[in-house]
Amino acid sequence: MSIPANLKYTKDHEWVSLEGDIATVGITHFAQKELGDIVYVEVETLDQTLSKDEVFGTVEAVKTVSDLFLPLSGEIIEFNDALESTPESVNNDPYGAGWMIKVKISNPSEIEELLSDEAYKELIGA
Repeated sequence: MSIPANLKYTKDHEWVSLEGDIATVGITHFAQKELGDIVYVEVETLDQTLSKDEVFGTVEAVKTVSDLFLPLSGEIIEFNDALESTPESVNNDPYGAGWMIKVKISNPSEIEELLSDEAYKELIGA
C-alpha cells in the first residue's frame, strides 16, 4: 500500500502536502480502498474559513457517503474541479490527480499534530 514519506496524515485518513502556508489535501490510498469506487466528490466550502476537524465536503462511493474533515484550520482557496468529471481519480491516483482542496493555513502550529508516514502506517497496521 502506498504511503508517501513526504506527506503528513490524519487519523481520519486525509493526507496533507505542505508548501509554505498552503496545504493540499486529499484522502489516502487506504481510505479510497475502504470506500470503494468513488462516484462523486462534493466541496461546498470553497472560499470559507474553517477550523481544524470541521467537515469541508463529502465523498460518495457506490455504497456509502463519507464526510471529509479539514486537517488544518484555514481558508479553502481551491477545489480540484477535475474531480467533477473524473471522481475516479481519487481511486486511481489519490496522492496526485485525486487531490481535493488547497487550504491557506491560519494556524501553522497545528501541523505538529499531523501524523508522519510511519505513525500513519502504524495506525492502519501497514
